[in-house]
Amino acid sequence: MRAVVQRVDGAEVVVAGETVGRIVGEGLCVLVGVTHEDTPDKAAQLARKLWSVRILEGEKSCSDVDAPLLVISQFTLYGDARKGRRPTWNAAAPGEVAEPLVDEVVARLRELGATVETGRFGADMRVSLTNHGPFTIVVDV
Repeated sequence: MRAVVQRVDGAEVVVAGETVGRIVGEGLCVLVGVTHEDTPDKAAQLARKLWSVRILEGEKSCSDVDAPLLVISQFTLYGDARKGRRPTWNAAAPGEVAEPLVDEVVARLRELGATVETGRFGADMRVSLTNHGPFTIVVDV
């Protein structure tokens, strides 16, 4: 699994004019990509990392300050544009594999005590955020 994690001061996801997920104030906006070899154990590992990674203000984690997370599925994280002008998506898991694993990341975060908002899997989403820093990292598990 791969996640692009941004420290934010608010973020939201809109689908067809409707806000489907929003966090206010300090937190993390997390784009999650799934590849073919990923498992529920990897989803749990990613959730633990997201909850505990110390990238908020003052080197705090979401667990330290009860900061919310906005988790959004993003198959394009496994796009490959090394050859030609058109990316390939061969490394991205198909929706029937990826959706339950993204849901597992969210469920595990909530089990850890996190406040989690989400996008809508497979939808044409508009994501707006204020990146605080800017601060962005890539987490692979």
